[in-house]
Amino acid sequence: MAKKPAASAETPNDRVVCRNRRARHEYDLLEELECGVVLLGSEVKSIRNSKISIEEAYVRVQNREVWLLGCDISEYPQATYMNHEPRRPRKLLLRRREIRKFAEWASQKGLTIIPLDVHLKRGLVKLTVALAKGRKLHDKREKLKEKADSREMRQAIQKG
Repeated sequence: MAKKPAASAETPNDRVVCRNRRARHEYDLLEELECGVVLLGSEVKSIRNSKISIEEAYVRVQNREVWLLGCDISEYPQATYMNHEPRRPRKLLLRRREIRKFAEWASQKGLTIIPLDVHLKRGLVKLTVALAKGRKLHDKREKLKEKADSREMRQAIQKG
């Protein structure tokens, strides 16, 4: 009898492809949301090969539609003339009430929508976006100090 893979084991169809690591350092995340992305076939192939970068990407709400801008998906070499433009705007798939809620919040001063990660879920490309508030430099330093203090306390407790 064959063993089933553990639930925590990543399958090729369920994995994180790309993460925006700076986002959690530069922003306070208020609310996260998973959404789909409208892509071309060559873009999906490139994403599965981890040829994507969302470090400089951002999300905008225009005409009751949500768009991912600044995301760089490298061209897929085997696609030849059917290839895609690497930095084109891509539409995000959300429900109307989610769009309305996020657009309303994002219009407030100091709030923005940023992409956190791109992952595969049951073979489909999904994007996790978050409503965020930018941190000031002193907030970033304070967060790093808290992290260092908690690490020291954990080490002291372990040494006991």
